[in-house]
Amino acid sequence: MALLKGRGAMTGVNLIAIVRKKGFRDGKSQYADIQLDARDPRGPHQTNLHLKSDRVRGEDGNVRYNHAAPYSSSQMEEITKAAGSNTEPVLDKDGNEVGTVYGFKGNVMPATRGTGLVVNTKSVEASEFEVDSKTLDNQLTSMRAARRAEAAAKESQAQAWAPETEWEQPAEVATDQPTVG
Repeated sequence: MALLKGRGAMTGVNLIAIVRKKGFRDGKSQYADIQLDARDPRGPHQTNLHLKSDRVRGEDGNVRYNHAAPYSSSQMEEITKAAGSNTEPVLDKDGNEVGTVYGFKGNVMPATRGTGLVVNTKSVEASEFEVDSKTLDNQLTSMRAARRAEAAAKESQAQAWAPETEWEQPAEVATDQPTVG
């Protein structure tokens, strides 16, 4: 889950919303995976750009992550209106359109129900960044780079604090006189 700490960190955040066409609609709400845009100044060091990230075990026993949060129809209308033409289709591996990516800007806040952060849809406006066919790939690339940097920093810190494993042998001192011992 994205970490936004400090004064003003949750205001005016550039975001992207990934909204799938199928499933997750219950008639009242639409589930959306909303992420901090990696190009936002708060994004490059984030190892997880998703506003929500719940670990769940699937029916097959495998662990997966649920990044979707429910937004009402009127909230989704506000997001799509703020994004305007700043959208891009989400394609599956066969090139079929399975959803849409929306680029917008807004304030986020802790979720009152569930976990993570949610968008205050009363504050949404146009994003500073245009979404394109490379946006989702850039999101993954940014998260991977942040994870590598974090791992390198931890390794560097561990090496700096590691005790020396090699002990120096004391030098032999030649003396002309017998030693008393």
